[in-house]
Amino acid sequence: MTSHTNLSNPIRASLAHIVGSPVTKTVALLALCAAYIQGPLTKLSDFNGALAEMDHFGLHPATFFAVAVIIFELAASAMVITGFYRWAGALALAGFTLMATFIALRFWEMAPGMDRMMATNAFFEHLGLAGAFVFVAAFDLNKGAAR
Repeated sequence: MTSHTNLSNPIRASLAHIVGSPVTKTVALLALCAAYIQGPLTKLSDFNGALAEMDHFGLHPATFFAVAVIIFELAASAMVITGFYRWAGALALAGFTLMATFIALRFWEMAPGMDRMMATNAFFEHLGLAGAFVFVAAFDLNKGAAR
């Protein structure tokens, strides 16, 4: 076994200790869920804006969808961060992210230019975010499987 694949290397062991610490995990999960915490808080502080957003994307009745999104994003984020059915919250946010991405970032329908480039970048960033949530779910579902 080479030194880069085992924890006998002091640098690797130190990094594993830092990355694996409860504080680091919590901060990373907070960062992963940041948009799903900030978004609903913004919608709550500007509910008329939230209704306008739902109308813009053709989600009717707007009030129902705005309230549902606020509750969903906050609840699923809390699940991921606290570990209460983390896998379920992560998979729910992955699915939500994919659905919202295909609704809101339809770059292939846009004319070439800066707006299309920005939507394209955001589309693929959101795919990566959904992938990260799937990874969190897989890790949570499989923790202890090697024991």
